[in-house]
Amino acid sequence: MSAGRFAVRAGVKDWAIAVGVAATLLVTGLSGHHSATYLDLFGYALLAAGGLVLAARRRAPVPVLVVTGLCAVGYQAAGFDVPAVAYLFAVYAAVRAGRRTITVAVSVIMLAVLPLAALASGLHDTGEAFAQARGALELAWLIAAGAAGEALRQAERRAEEAERTREETALRRADEERLRIARELHDSLTHQISIIKVQAEVAVHVARKRGEQVPEALLAIQEAGREATRELRATLEALREDDTTPPRGLGHVAELVERARRTGLDATLTIEGQQHDVPAAVSRTVYRIVQESLTNIARHAAAATASVRIDYRPDVLAVRIDDDGKATSDTAPDGVTVPGVGLLGMRERVTALGGRLRAAPRSEGGFTVEAELPVDRTS
Repeated sequence: MSAGRFAVRAGVKDWAIAVGVAATLLVTGLSGHHSATYLDLFGYALLAAGGLVLAARRRAPVPVLVVTGLCAVGYQAAGFDVPAVAYLFAVYAAVRAGRRTITVAVSVIMLAVLPLAALASGLHDTGEAFAQARGALELAWLIAAGAAGEALRQAERRAEEAERTREETALRRADEERLRIARELHDSLTHQISIIKVQAEVAVHVARKRGEQVPEALLAIQEAGREATRELRATLEALREDDTTPPRGLGHVAELVERARRTGLDATLTIEGQQHDVPAAVSRTVYRIVQESLTNIARHAAAATASVRIDYRPDVLAVRIDDDGKATSDTAPDGVTVPGVGLLGMRERVTALGGRLRAAPRSEGGFTVEAELPVDRTS
């Protein structure tokens, strides 16, 4: 059930209880055969108010406790021999909210003031006044209401602690699994990739030293080894990354572009709009989109130029990567490429944040990756 629907149902329930208590108090008051004097009308108003104010007991338990207590004192002083039912509900709500000390203090004051209020009505002598006050706020019922509120508060606290413990356990297990995967990748792949990279570089070096033409396949193996080493290192860093390690985000996009330039790609970065803080998840997603796009350009596009454009808009952060590679509008039906693992990863990240992603060849040649991510700046 969503939080909104739960709040509506809780509100309806609170009002139903408040109206029911108010009606019970009024019926009990009317059974006393009071006349229609101004004092009696004031007493009826206090009976109704003492019940209806219970609708706010979840949001403001202490004010409701005080108001119901004052209403009970008021209609006792007006001569209404009616139990302080609304006050007992307020005691339960206040103790459940953890306001035990102030509840005890107000209740002690109530036990002292109610006999005086009954005596002030002028309808009873001292003994009758104390008897009426004792009946209006029976000590056993008062203790029962407080105990019920405390019992439910403790149960809710234990449930919250159990839920927090489950979440912490799940996070710890996820961290342990993440580190295990990092160790497996390091042990199984790093050594093999390093051998491939070193052997390819040695072969290229020897061929150039002898004045021989280096085969294109060997150069491709050399570059692939370097790229695989970088990717594996980045993956291991991400897997081992903890809360104290700042994640890669918008502030590191310039490094990606500079790295692409060092490989011979004429890459540029343009930032438009007034820069402002964005959620960490959006920042990380933009970084990954640019990283994956530039990697794909280097691997598959045979492009000479690439441009990265980041546009800060009031409620949206847009990123666009264009290249002049070999992709054309005939690459796939309807001008959309067949999604690979990298593109699927981008789309999943963007969709999870409520954004949209477009990846397709350009009519003039080359390829475009464009994403728009909503930015909630009110949170």
